[in-house]
Amino acid sequence: MTERLAEISARIDGIRQLGAVVNAMRGIAAARAQQARKQLAAVDGYAAGIAAAIGAVLPLIAVQSDARRRIPAKTALVLFCAEQGFAGAYSERVLTFIAAALPTSEVFLIGTRGLMAMAELGRTPDWSMALPSHSTGIPTMAGHVCDALYARIGTGAIDRLEAVFSLWHPGQPILIERLTLFPFDRSAVPKAKPAAPPMMDMAPAALIDALTADYMHAQICRAGLHAFAAENEARMQAMAAARTQVERQLASLQARQRAVRQEEITEEVIELAAGETASKARV
Repeated sequence: MTERLAEISARIDGIRQLGAVVNAMRGIAAARAQQARKQLAAVDGYAAGIAAAIGAVLPLIAVQSDARRRIPAKTALVLFCAEQGFAGAYSERVLTFIAAALPTSEVFLIGTRGLMAMAELGRTPDWSMALPSHSTGIPTMAGHVCDALYARIGTGAIDRLEAVFSLWHPGQPILIERLTLFPFDRSAVPKAKPAAPPMMDMAPAALIDALTADYMHAQICRAGLHAFAAENEARMQAMAAARTQVERQLASLQARQRAVRQEEITEEVIELAAGETASKARV
């Protein structure tokens, strides 16, 4: 009986330690998600400023024909998957969402866990890198992604670029968004009508090219931050479920511990009573 009680006590200690780890992981995920959401506001403001600049310059250049895109090339997909574990089926949801387009697209995959999930499907991305462990590294990551994409766009190997990433909003399940990044939809930018033409030290066409490159970088940053926040929200949900399970197991073990203790006390009382009876019988 003593060994059983010691075993149960050891399991309780182990469950409590696991609960502490789960709480710590949940707290870290919450802090990272909150930081990413704050940075999203800055990125959205930056992208809006670039869009306004594009809108101010567009009226100064002539409309160009898209005849050069008569020959179809290939679509490139930038997929934002999970970087770390304990996020449930986060990466699998992204890959399932875009499964129909994977065989005919070049895949630029962000996230180590996503790389593993894709390998399970028997597919290797054309290019991949890790998602930064902190949201402050997202802009640098976006720069590397843009460099790889421009190298392919410059050769004419791809003529369409889309980003696929997860979105999280309070009180709603995690959703997946598919955003077109290239070719740049100039019609989506409102044409500004300033009182005076903007001051420029570049040719309007060259300035538009530079601004659209900055705009794409901003959009990849935005997608990366949304994915970073959503992954950590998914981890928080997984840790909340784990915490519930820990509490259930702890309650069950504590109830069993009380029952075993009661059985032990009962056996000791019975042994004492039996000894007392035997002693009286000998007298």
